[in-house]
Amino acid sequence: MINTNIKATNMELTGAITDYVNKRLVGIEKFVKDEDKVLVYIEVGKTTNHHRQGDIFRAEFNVDISGNKFYTFSEKEDLYYAIDDAKEEIIRQITNNKDRKQTLFKRGAISVKKMLRGMSRRDPSTSK
Repeated sequence: MINTNIKATNMELTGAITDYVNKRLVGIEKFVKDEDKVLVYIEVGKTTNHHRQGDIFRAEFNVDISGNKFYTFSEKEDLYYAIDDAKEEIIRQITNNKDRKQTLFKRGAISVKKMLRGMSRRDPSTSK
């Protein structure tokens, strides 16, 4: 279950934007277990203070999955492109974290297996 909080800065948060963001969050659900507690804070807005002409839109994603925090932002000339870009980056960060945990678990299991076979004198409780 994903708890979302969407905020708009320097623009009005319309139903179309909210629906678009919620549709994009369905893609994140695939990478999350059912028992994980997921909090998603999304901020969309216009940043026009430091740009001379044209609107630049910004989308920020702050995702907390059972204590693991992920953050990304994207600035594009179209709000929907910014949301899509930020969503892809969040998914990349989540999958990299998942792959890293699996790799570390496998390395530890291989080390313990070698130790039990007597092939290694390494103490698994220390780094040596």
